[in-house]
Amino acid sequence: MIGIGVDLCEVDRMRRALERTPSLRDRVFTADEQAYCERRRDPTERYAARFAAKEAVLKALQVGVGACPWRDIEVVRADGGAPSLALHGAAQALADQRGVARWLLTMSHTHRLAEAIAVAL
Repeated sequence: MIGIGVDLCEVDRMRRALERTPSLRDRVFTADEQAYCERRRDPTERYAARFAAKEAVLKALQVGVGACPWRDIEVVRADGGAPSLALHGAAQALADQRGVARWLLTMSHTHRLAEAIAVAL
């Protein structure tokens, strides 16, 4: 194991951020992530979980916010629905530098709180 990261995101805080700054969606989330979230009854719960996942990845890589663009870390879903990660650009370069061969990701949320754990292997 190379690193592990965990993060929590308050759903209401994410809701306020998205309402106050609509451009946040495009700065943080890929088009595919947005499409997935917007198909849900309450998209904000899914946005919060994905934001927590991106933070967890940064922690697993032992870097801080700003080490790569948010959109370089993408939460994708397998055919069976399990979440996984696709890294792009600077995020992939950071993972390569640290010898990350694969990732494990788990996410969960309630109507109030979203959580994610990322493990770099």
